[in-house]
Amino acid sequence: MDENTVSHQKKEDFVVSFREKICYGLGDSACNVVYGLCSTLLTFFYTDYVGVNPLTVGMVFLLTRIFDGVSDIIMGFIVDRTKSKWGKARPWILWMAVPYAVTFVLLFLIPANASNMVHAIYIFVTYNLVNTVVYTALNLPYSTMASLITRDEKSRASTQAWRIFCGPGGKMVVTVSTLPLVRMFGNDQRAWIIVACIFAIVALLLLLVCFFNIEERVVIEAAEKEKVSVGKNLKALFSNQYWAICLGLWGFMVMMSTVSGTITTYYCKYLLGDETLYSLIYAAELIAQCVVVLIVPMFVDRFGKRNLTMYGIFLVIAAQVVWMVSPLNFTVAMVSAVMRGIGVAPLWACVFPMIADSAEFGQWKTHVRQDGMIFSAASVGSKVGGGLSSAGIGLLMTSVGYDGLAAAQTETVMVMIKNICLYAPIFFSAIIIVLCLLYKLDKIYPQVIAELKERDRQGIL
Repeated sequence: MDENTVSHQKKEDFVVSFREKICYGLGDSACNVVYGLCSTLLTFFYTDYVGVNPLTVGMVFLLTRIFDGVSDIIMGFIVDRTKSKWGKARPWILWMAVPYAVTFVLLFLIPANASNMVHAIYIFVTYNLVNTVVYTALNLPYSTMASLITRDEKSRASTQAWRIFCGPGGKMVVTVSTLPLVRMFGNDQRAWIIVACIFAIVALLLLLVCFFNIEERVVIEAAEKEKVSVGKNLKALFSNQYWAICLGLWGFMVMMSTVSGTITTYYCKYLLGDETLYSLIYAAELIAQCVVVLIVPMFVDRFGKRNLTMYGIFLVIAAQVVWMVSPLNFTVAMVSAVMRGIGVAPLWACVFPMIADSAEFGQWKTHVRQDGMIFSAASVGSKVGGGLSSAGIGLLMTSVGYDGLAAAQTETVMVMIKNICLYAPIFFSAIIIVLCLLYKLDKIYPQVIAELKERDRQGIL
């Protein structure tokens, strides 16, 4: 074995420093400015501040997510073929920082007194610009860094834990502070625009901090030399069963998060009598989630990522049952939120390391290295899942006659809001548990990595 190979091997097994973990995590805080508002309060802004029909919002979101899923696949190919002095994924964080901030603000500049058709067109264009183009070109390479920073399993899990700590932390700050800030600035559309500008500047600065303080280390020389056709890439992708499971886990995780984050706003406004209570409930859930996320990597060796995820989801189901006992009691809602945050934390902490592991498994099984493709194709599940969730809520709310500008809602609307809020997380949790039972990569991962490193020494995939 020559000296260069030894040096390269040590570099890719690098134990990531605490500073780099934090700076990498801050990149997800920036990403969650858009994700946080789009998956929680953006629908509320459109329906209750601009007067857009909820079905219109939901259907536009669904169509956008379908386009977004296609753009993810395209971006995966682009990332895998990008070559720069900073690597293949990292430079996109720099290139997309300013467009990300600018397009985010455009979401809130919708003409308030226009027709429903104009509203639909404006939302479709701006939401696609933000999500299908800019956010995809930023977040997908950022996520791909999970498999490029290090190959060390413990360090990878810890780095992703800090990502999931910082990401929901950013989402929490945005979602918890938005409504109070909007009220402070006048509680109208202009107030939302001011708040969006503030968040956009903060996100831009965090992305720059992330870019200048992280590094790509995993460079598979054989993969760099080999040009793989689109057909071979897709064949390798669809023969990777663990990628498919991760696609499902990420998708249903986002569906559960989107439904809960969106409907709880309406629940607080109409059933608990004060929409600002949403900030407290959401904060309780995310704080619990963020704390537990940092603890999860300590137990990965003992229990495995699959088992930790599954045990946590059982707690999510228990949390919903607790809320059902007294659905109009704010204290019970807070207790349920804390339980739900603890329960969902292992899934958030483990899903990205699991996707990175599936990239290693894919190379081991098919002799094709496709980090960007693995993450882009897995993210299709999250994009389509988020779109289906938003469309589903819009369809259900419209079906019972919801009117965002009305002073009060009918009893039928109230029952619909309550049922979605209490029962939807249980439905998604059951599906996630089934997917966990199908995931068995934890057991063979050490063997996979050992064989891949031997291939690296031989210069083959």
